[in-house]
Amino acid sequence: MEKKFIVRPKSADKKDDTSVTMTIRINKELQKEYDKLAEKSHRSRNELISMALCYALENLEFIPEEENQ
Repeated sequence: MEKKFIVRPKSADKKDDTSVTMTIRINKELQKEYDKLAEKSHRSRNELISMALCYALENLEFIPEEENQ
């Protein structure tokens, strides 16, 4: 079964005091898609990317290389 990354419109303004600043490079088309979703959801692009990163970590399956290859 395919898991969906669900985003709902933001309802309450909550501040997160545990955040850090990071710089990443992404494809321009990906930025445009996040901009569209940010407008639709009333969430910041940063908030959406952070949500997506958390989702990726929670659903990640890491397969280490076999030692005897």
